Amino acid sequence: MIRKSELEAIIKKDLSELWKVLTPEDKRVVVENFSVRSFKKNQIIYAENDEPMNLWILLDGKVKMYKNGVGDRTQILRLFRPVQYFGYRAYFAREAYVSSVAAFEASTLGYIPMKIVEQLIRKNNDLAMFFIHELSRNLGGSDTKIVNLTQKHIRGRLAEAILILRDNYGLEDDNQTLKIYMSREDLANLSNMTTSNAIRTLSGFVNEKLIVVDGRRIKITNEYQLRQIARFG
Repeated sequence: MIRKSELEAIIKKDLSELWKVLTPEDKRVVVENFSVRSFKKNQIIYAENDEPMNLWILLDGKVKMYKNGVGDRTQILRLFRPVQYFGYRAYFAREAYVSSVAAFEASTLGYIPMKIVEQLIRKNNDLAMFFIHELSRNLGGSDTKIVNLTQKHIRGRLAEAILILRDNYGLEDDNQTLKIYMSREDLANLSNMTTSNAIRTLSGFVNEKLIVVDGRRIKITNEYQLRQIARFG
């Protein structure tokens, strides 16, 4: 059980952007209603058609948002990194979740009931603007992703997916290896292509000496050229 003082320290550290727009009374309410939960790798946090109940905050680990499409093909819509917020759009829209979220690896999340969040927003204009900003950024990112997935060729989509992983999660100490290990299927789901196409395109990148692949580990050896492919592919 996390003590109140420890919980407040976690919130101040990890929710710093949100914390600074809260009034003293708001902060008290957040601390009293904030909970922390751990999820195992691949454990579902919420599923499509569930009723939205909580504002979720990723504190540690990696989380994916995905949707099952035609023929049970999975499309990864977004990858979250600490500290990002999710799960609130459906509540504001007064609808069920239209996608699912699961832990990509063992992860720790915080959450606050959305009813509490709504009460705070109705009294705090700065907090309302915080969520408007978050929603607007997410919408802009979604628009860009739709264009990229529908207009770019396979090579451009896969190059962009690798760079998204690099920009989201960073690199190991060698400054080349991605800090996230993904299966070929997950890479395909992120890039909107079949697994066989993802494997074939990865092999092409290896042959062109753009990357080095060792199991699920990807080392970027020519980032400039990879970005050129992502941009013009």
